[in-house]
Amino acid sequence: MKVLLLMDPLIRVPPDHYGGIERVVADLADGLTRAGHDVTLWAAPGSRVNGRVEPFGREGEWTRWSNVRNTFTLAGRFFGRGGRFDVIHNFGRLAYLAPVLARDVPKVQTYMRTVSPGNMETARRLGARRLHYTAVSAAIADTGRPGGGEWSVIYNCAATSRFPFDGTPDPRAAPLVFLGRLDRIKGAHHAIAVAKRLRRRLVIAGNISPLAHEREYFEREIQPQIDGDLITYIGPVDDVRKRALLGAAAAMLMPIEWEEPFPVVLPESMLCGTPLIAFRRGGVPEGIDHGRTGFLCDTVDEMSALVGRLPEIDRTAVRAEAERRFSDAAIIGAYERLYRRLGGDVIA
Repeated sequence: MKVLLLMDPLIRVPPDHYGGIERVVADLADGLTRAGHDVTLWAAPGSRVNGRVEPFGREGEWTRWSNVRNTFTLAGRFFGRGGRFDVIHNFGRLAYLAPVLARDVPKVQTYMRTVSPGNMETARRLGARRLHYTAVSAAIADTGRPGGGEWSVIYNCAATSRFPFDGTPDPRAAPLVFLGRLDRIKGAHHAIAVAKRLRRRLVIAGNISPLAHEREYFEREIQPQIDGDLITYIGPVDDVRKRALLGAAAAMLMPIEWEEPFPVVLPESMLCGTPLIAFRRGGVPEGIDHGRTGFLCDTVDEMSALVGRLPEIDRTAVRAEAERRFSDAAIIGAYERLYRRLGGDVIA
């Protein structure tokens, strides 16, 4: 198959640090190429995958004007070359597909955040044909289905080769980990509360938002708690440091304060054999088998109590479940089957 992948140019593919969507797109491009498909990626300058990369836009730029400019840039590409692909798979703005919505080519629009059903209605009014929507969790798909269209759920993935299963740290003594963007909605302050209550070491990793209110959150509520002993902050981490961090952790804490779609750190942690203890919100409960691969809860009190149950978790079972459901091979296979089903007789 000749597959075109599209991604917003805000962050290069793959990302150096933060960028879950960009990481999934990179894994998909590399996996499809290994499987023998002809892959083209339209993404931010500096993107590198095992396929053809045609950059557009400016990395780090996200304004109303840049979004309009990027949409027109891609429209020009589609008018010139849009007919040479068997499948067009967009992880960016639905507007990017406007020039080809009515064309007789299979199109996949993947959503990794809450969906506005009005987008589906707009696409239908523009004569959309052979357009299929996917979401990274049922929770996200449910936000888009009222707008109509055909939907599938295909979860986010992580590469098994990047996150090997190295061993089994002592769940009673190994540190707890918080890994994610340091915004209030991610709940690092709750993770700190759990660690202090239990007198358990907590390692925090992730980037500090450039937004003023989120930076203020870090400076007022997180930074004063960091003592380098019980609570440690190590900054953003690349894949090598992330693998070491997760592999040595007793558990990853995910005390989210929002309807998290389906974080890439979930399969990354599970592939390391590391269970998660998470608040029961968004698509996160779809990824955790309570009592077997981690625990679900609703409060800091419950999360604190569940840390004591970590010895019940078999880390080899956590790894096996991640390989079965969320590995790059499993998710790439799911997208391949979708491409072939949508292509019908067009795709051999």
